[in-house]
Amino acid sequence: MKGYKLNPDKEYVKKIIEGIYKKEGHCPCRVNIDETTLCPCDDFIRDGVCKCNLYVKENE
Repeated sequence: MKGYKLNPDKEYVKKIIEGIYKKEGHCPCRVNIDETTLCPCDDFIRDGVCKCNLYVKENE
């Protein structure tokens, strides 16, 4: 998504990616697992809000 990048904290990103892998591609910070929680989740695509901070704004 334009204007966003991966979080620069490599250790944090590694933990989040491991969580995504364990949840079979779904956001690790979500309780429900459905088509709206596949990473990048619908909230991020629609509103630019990444609740797990895997993606951050480029200017941060």
